[in-house]
Amino acid sequence: MSAPKKLFIKTYGCQMNVYDSERMAEALGGEGYIETKSADDADMILLNTCHIREKAAEKVYSELGRFKGLKAEKPDLKIGVAGCVAQAEGEEIMRRQPLVDLVVGPQSYHRLPEMEAKARAGEKVLDTDFPEEDKFEKLKNRPKAKRGPAAFLTVQEGCDKFCAFCVVPYTRGAEVSRRADRILREAQDLVERGVREITLLGQNVNAYHGAGPNGDLTLAQLIWELDKIDGLERIRFTTSHPNDMQDDLIEAHGTCAKLMPYLHLPVQAGSDKILKRMNRSHTAESYIRLIERIRAARPDILISGDFIVGFPEETEEDFQATMDLVEEVKYGTAYSFKYSTRPGTPAAERAQVDPAAADDRLQRLQALLTRQQREVQDSMVGREVGVLFEKAGRLPGQMVGKSDYLHAVHVADCSRGIGELARVRIVSSGANSLAGELIG
Repeated sequence: MSAPKKLFIKTYGCQMNVYDSERMAEALGGEGYIETKSADDADMILLNTCHIREKAAEKVYSELGRFKGLKAEKPDLKIGVAGCVAQAEGEEIMRRQPLVDLVVGPQSYHRLPEMEAKARAGEKVLDTDFPEEDKFEKLKNRPKAKRGPAAFLTVQEGCDKFCAFCVVPYTRGAEVSRRADRILREAQDLVERGVREITLLGQNVNAYHGAGPNGDLTLAQLIWELDKIDGLERIRFTTSHPNDMQDDLIEAHGTCAKLMPYLHLPVQAGSDKILKRMNRSHTAESYIRLIERIRAARPDILISGDFIVGFPEETEEDFQATMDLVEEVKYGTAYSFKYSTRPGTPAAERAQVDPAAADDRLQRLQALLTRQQREVQDSMVGREVGVLFEKAGRLPGQMVGKSDYLHAVHVADCSRGIGELARVRIVSSGANSLAGELIG
């Protein structure tokens, strides 16, 4: 009996890419591959790429360059590029890096087994189509191996918003929502394999409108269906758009016990002029009023956000409007970036802000966001929270997990195991985590 082939996957970027990498491994698992943590051991290397960060494509080419020696030593080694850089660059990847055997976009990875067979036969294989068939259904036969206590589940892909800075509509395609029954079946399968917390994923996850037995379901209605699954203890979702935050979803935050009190709701900027130039279709005022409604439904909810500074035409006055919005909203956590051009997007053709000014603004914004994050963490001291333990800590007897609010929490001399949910009293706040003690 021949030894199994080894697959090394390196994942860049968002949670959806993590989910996609899991499915790629499953697809190739049916072809006799097992995963390895070292590229040196691999019979196939897959880079599952992200196009959001600055110079994303160049970083992929640099990574591929590191494999030249390995490919020379192992001529039968197959190397593939998947994900959003694959979609954006296409055959240019093979032209610039001839060692690449296959290139597959994020909507075509269910075809990996066929592509791998062609690559093994010596072909160069490219598939960056947006196929009609449901890739999730093509991969429905999942192995029943036990899973960790938390998992991602993609429910919606693509984007119709066309923000001026973003490549997602071009790399992931138009908004598509999965059928509700298929999501529920996958969720049930995950729970049977040990999962207790599921994070629903989508580029615009709160725009979800998947087919149900009596018409399309909203995201809130899907959450209520998931709420019925025995053994599923926690539900989260990301990433949301302010324009798609419907009333029933706001209400669910106040009434669904399994829906965790954490919401990632990017605003990107606090200046209405910049928001309009970004094609965000909301104003700073409408966003603030929306946050007020969400907090009225769930007063303890932790709000997370995304910010871009130095967007084309941003003035100091525009930046100050962003700082004012942050001061008013008070974020528990946030992600902030200096604007960088993405070829093919509208903003790439506009006059750019001086890099030194953008750097200065980013530092000031991050200082404010860091202060707010620490204030929220410090406010947790003395409170009781639920913690789902996910792994052993660095110290003997220590366990680490996530709180209801997505804070990392470590407990010393913990009597609970991985996958257990316990009540914990927070006793101290560190730079990026909380310390707690079991209650009872």
